[in-house]
Amino acid sequence: MGRWPTPKPKFLLNRLAVFVRLIFYWLFWYYSNVTMKKILVSSLGAMLLFQVAVAQQGQKVVADKIVAKVGDKIVLKSDIESALVDMQQQALEGQPLPPNASCSAIEQIIAQKILVLQAERDSLPISEADVDGRIESQIRWAEQRYGSREKMTEVTGYTIYQLRERFRDAIKESMLAKAMRDKVVNAVKVTPTEVKTSFEKIPADSLPFYESELEIGQLMILPKASREMDKYAIDRLLDFKSKVEKKEGEFSTYASLYSEDPGVKENGGTYTLNRNDKNWDPDFLAASFRLKEGDMSSPVKSQFGYHLIKMIKRAGDNVVVQHILIKPNIVTADITAAMNKLDTVRANIISGKMTFGEAVVKYSDEPMAKFNGGMLQNPQTGSTYITVDQLNDPSTKDIVMMLDSLKPGGVSKPMLFDDEQGRKGIRLVYLKTRTQPHRENLKDDYSRIQQRTLQEKQVVALNKWLMDKIPTFYVHVEPEYTECANVSKWTAGAVAQK
Repeated sequence: MGRWPTPKPKFLLNRLAVFVRLIFYWLFWYYSNVTMKKILVSSLGAMLLFQVAVAQQGQKVVADKIVAKVGDKIVLKSDIESALVDMQQQALEGQPLPPNASCSAIEQIIAQKILVLQAERDSLPISEADVDGRIESQIRWAEQRYGSREKMTEVTGYTIYQLRERFRDAIKESMLAKAMRDKVVNAVKVTPTEVKTSFEKIPADSLPFYESELEIGQLMILPKASREMDKYAIDRLLDFKSKVEKKEGEFSTYASLYSEDPGVKENGGTYTLNRNDKNWDPDFLAASFRLKEGDMSSPVKSQFGYHLIKMIKRAGDNVVVQHILIKPNIVTADITAAMNKLDTVRANIISGKMTFGEAVVKYSDEPMAKFNGGMLQNPQTGSTYITVDQLNDPSTKDIVMMLDSLKPGGVSKPMLFDDEQGRKGIRLVYLKTRTQPHRENLKDDYSRIQQRTLQEKQVVALNKWLMDKIPTFYVHVEPEYTECANVSKWTAGAVAQK
């Protein structure tokens, strides 16, 4: 389920790195002899944005050149430079810079090309509709980061249409590479013996030290507006529709003046949708695609309120729509009713009539709750263990104030808060566990050690796969990179099999 309306962009410190990172990177992997780490891999889009950034910084742009060929695909010098800038930015954020960053960059890119070529050989199912959905999702994310579509166009020098066309191949390659990598490593498993052996290989004085970590869950509900407030919102939209049909006003004027979508100030309430993009509210998306060009919908209810939608343009699985959002007013009585509901739920959890997880599945209005049990996720690792300083989002900051009064297993009283979309919500906070600062050990950190062991084994499997597959493809690398460790091994393997 997507988020609506557009969140406000965060302050960005390093403008050059923002350009390089911002559009159409794909979360991939960084393989080394120790562990597998996900990174942002350079693409054609990264190369373009690197060149734009350098130009805006007043630096001289060196003529691009081909530094490697993999099958029918090429690797450009600018691809390497883009990856290096990204690695440098990650180093500023605490991610260790590889000892030979240039080698790491070209090895990542060559490996990605091999994965793409094999995915094409195996005809892995990546449809054009899947690619369209990913492109639209990335464009919308980039718009949010820049603050507006106009600002993004101004900075990159490309229209939305041009961005879609320029980055289609890069996005498709990224999706193919990920699908092929998943096919290679998903079958890899580890045994408890392997986990224990992996842990015991690390000297005691080199074991990681962990600060206090928490597992926190939340059960969130949104107060429901009364029927009267719902009807008032619907009647307002019907009034707008009637006036537009009678030529008494323009749809765009009503959108600018009355829509409660914060993004309307930047885009007039106009959005490009793809039929397969699951990031949008499904009711809003379905209603949009039912319209013909020039048509207006009846009021459509979504998780954000009521919408009046006008179809601007259709083109296959893509449409351009404009909407007016009216949110039914939430009054004190609605909030009180939601508070009372969660009071009862909390009492049932404490008395043992249901677990917190069962309550989340049954009552939570958070779209992802049924998948994650309401547990907050660590943005860096994806695990449920987080530190207090990671609760820095405006919608979670107030949780910090509640932690001192909660013991592990405890559930807070219902609390009013504002969610990421600025909506009033009520939530229960559940403190599942709280660890003490400690040195890594098998008892407290088994799942973490297991995941690290699995990643190490996946690295071995992926590198073996590459060694087996690379000789079946044409690979040429310019002399300046042939001394890189993996490049040297790969090309040596290719020579040995000739």
